Amino acid sequence: MNIIICGAGRVGYGIAKKLSAESNAVTIVDLLPENIQNITTELDVRGIVGHGSHPGVLKKAGAETADMIIAVTYSDEVNMIACQVAHSLFGTPTKIARVRAQDYLKESWRDLYSRENMPIDIIISPEIEIGKAILRQLNTPGAFDVVPFSNGIVQLIGINIEEDCPIINMPIHQIGELFPGLNATIVGVSRDDQLFAPTEDDPLSVGDDVYFVVETAHAARLLDIMGTVEEKARHVVIIGGGNIGAYVARELEKVTGVRVRVIEKDKRRAEKAAEMLKRTVVLNGDALNVSILEEAGVNDAQTVLCLTNDDKTNILAGLMAKSIGAKQVFSLINDVSFLNMKSSLDIDMIIDPRATTVSSILRHVRKGRILDVFAIGDGAAEVMEGEVLETSPLAGRTLKEAGIPEGIAIGAIVRNGKFMLPSPDFVVKTRDHVILLSEKNALKHVEQLFRVSADYF
Repeated sequence: MNIIICGAGRVGYGIAKKLSAESNAVTIVDLLPENIQNITTELDVRGIVGHGSHPGVLKKAGAETADMIIAVTYSDEVNMIACQVAHSLFGTPTKIARVRAQDYLKESWRDLYSRENMPIDIIISPEIEIGKAILRQLNTPGAFDVVPFSNGIVQLIGINIEEDCPIINMPIHQIGELFPGLNATIVGVSRDDQLFAPTEDDPLSVGDDVYFVVETAHAARLLDIMGTVEEKARHVVIIGGGNIGAYVARELEKVTGVRVRVIEKDKRRAEKAAEMLKRTVVLNGDALNVSILEEAGVNDAQTVLCLTNDDKTNILAGLMAKSIGAKQVFSLINDVSFLNMKSSLDIDMIIDPRATTVSSILRHVRKGRILDVFAIGDGAAEVMEGEVLETSPLAGRTLKEAGIPEGIAIGAIVRNGKFMLPSPDFVVKTRDHVILLSEKNALKHVEQLFRVSADYF
């Protein structure tokens, strides 16, 4: 595919890295020459210095032959106009824009993005997606990743294997025998910084990060078996009252029995958050001040969420919170150079906003009837949900006959809203939804599994 990316910041870089590695022709546009210099030096992409919404710049970037434009600059307005120009002047088929300001996203303005007005095919709001991811993890304590698939019937759950886990050194195929009736499948294992789709004979080791595909109704039982069940947080302190912090606080206000405090350094932002929130106490102060942390009750908090727009503040505030008694700390980290520091920091969860945004975009880039995508392990693998059509090599065959390539692990099949465990003799039918994990090198095979013929349209 020919893809134009407007914006060479952290998100644009992450998307360009992923798409260029898959042999797409990627052109990236940014106002700053140094950003273009850096990204073209490090990645196999073409760079254009210029304003992402200017017609002449987009023409130079190849908009006349582009299959897709992805506008992820820091300006919502630039992103929206870039998509409008790409549609009106160049007929670009697929237009994706990052929009952060919540006023643009209100339901009352939904007609704004119609084909007749501002023809943007996909609106991505990273703050909302990150907020939802945080809420899922708060709702599933003991897991380091929680992602819904198939309208919530299925979840991808990441669990770290600890010493008291009952399945250590056990071949994966024996787990179902030990726990009959558990609707869960292991699709991925991360060990020594290597993420792979395991075979049924692979054992698990202490320290492994294991990805399960599980029926949502069985998630609590799975966590109990793995020994990772924890009490849901009832006292939460949020550091940062911006879009993400305010969204999470507003959603937590809807949960009975949850007490929320917000610390925000900027006075205007604190006042805005206080107006928006009904049952949340908002403190205007510096989260790097111990007295402010104590006033917010951090020393008694079950969970502290560090969600400012400054990585260093999120790291330091998280460390201070743990030092004065917070049970669990989540820190939002944008800079990739900080992400590898998790093991040396007393922080329980690192939130990588790039991963969330890239996953949101990938579901619209993947070919065939791929309905949803979530990238894990910094892009080392993807978990996908695909619909089986008549043209798929899966249709009417058993999984054994389909010859699933190495590097792909089938986690579940959803048929007419019902969760089904995969097995070699399972016969796949058209319209089945298949949830699977694919290592990076096997992605081209996945798209073939869900290929679409021209007559489908």
